[in-house]
Amino acid sequence: MPDKKKLAPKEPSTRVQKTIFTEDMKKDYTILVPDMLPIHFKLIIKIYEKYGYKMELLTNTSRNVIDEGLKNTHNDTCYPALIVIGQFMDALKSGKYDLDKVALIMSQTGGGCRASNYIHLIRKAVSSQFPQVPVISLNFSGLEKNPAFPMTPAIALRLIYAVLYGDMLMLLYNQCKPYEVVKGSTDRLLARWQHRMGKLFDTKTGYTHTKRIYKAMLRDFAALERTSEKKPKVGIVGEIYVKYSPLANNHLNEFLLEEGCEPNVPGLLDFVLYCASDPINDRLLYGIFDKSTVLYTIGYDILYKFQKQQIKVIEEHGVFQPPHDFEHLRKCADKYIHQGVKMGEGWLITAEMAALAETGTQNIICTQPFGCLPNHIVAKGSARVIKQAYPDANIVAIDYDPGATKVNQENRIKLMLANAKL
Repeated sequence: MPDKKKLAPKEPSTRVQKTIFTEDMKKDYTILVPDMLPIHFKLIIKIYEKYGYKMELLTNTSRNVIDEGLKNTHNDTCYPALIVIGQFMDALKSGKYDLDKVALIMSQTGGGCRASNYIHLIRKAVSSQFPQVPVISLNFSGLEKNPAFPMTPAIALRLIYAVLYGDMLMLLYNQCKPYEVVKGSTDRLLARWQHRMGKLFDTKTGYTHTKRIYKAMLRDFAALERTSEKKPKVGIVGEIYVKYSPLANNHLNEFLLEEGCEPNVPGLLDFVLYCASDPINDRLLYGIFDKSTVLYTIGYDILYKFQKQQIKVIEEHGVFQPPHDFEHLRKCADKYIHQGVKMGEGWLITAEMAALAETGTQNIICTQPFGCLPNHIVAKGSARVIKQAYPDANIVAIDYDPGATKVNQENRIKLMLANAKL
């Protein structure tokens, strides 16, 4: 009788190699961070420096980033994943880093979007050429645990404050930069505050005095010499990575400033609250109730109180426009879409468009990344009903994908701005 093992040889394993970031790597390794939220991520990097980690925010933006993404990712992969992988691969091939002492980090939300799978796509691309490079998951949901890169309560608390202060600085920057009299003064003040926050995060509790810090930020930005002219406000909504990342949206914020507009970008805290509200909605919709539901409910209440405090301080100061109240965003969503629609950015995009139109930001750009099905449905699909509710709303969807040229994107935005409303 023939040997069955000889007739059916074992196939080679296709399992992607996972290189673990270990404790002894911590002191020598540089951890590369993808470019998504420059203001926020610089604060986060400062926080991790306190715990002995060396991080670097990537700023490589050449066409080679997209080319590397195309070469190392399936062509049906969503554009944000392609860009992140391309930026990592371009950096690793640049010759700038010691490949035996460099690691990569990627955040994971744990939601139904493919964003939670980016880290596996990154590992697949990296392991084929740089198997020694670890890829670290940064997440609050326990998707992956790494003893050398833990999510301790102390780190998590500082990260929450980084979101709060990052949102505040982004809001004040966008409301001052278009009107500055002394060119570059807003950028210099932003850099000073980022440096100051880095020092506060080094202290035990100095960074927790939010009210005092908010007031100091408001005072400093209000003191900038600004013109009194009126410029059209342009809201930016969409998939979280393309919405915020200068690399992914071809420096949309800077382009709007050059075109004489005031960008209005909803804060990252809205997305954090949106993620925290999902388990709460699941309980109402499906009767799901477990330990995580209780924790998310408590977390949501705490974060929402933080947001209410920030809004109140800005309103009392009286110079700048505060962010939207998240509970109000939920009410805006209920007019057009069910809160059970939670894949990707889900109902949040619709809610942000409605809230912007309601509060005087009639001009809205919806950033549409290639391959992001939830985004196209809840964003482009909701634009018509929002325009019906707010006839003055001037909404345009801009597609971002490997084949879209910056010229075509900017021409479409310029066409929208030709009808921009103050």
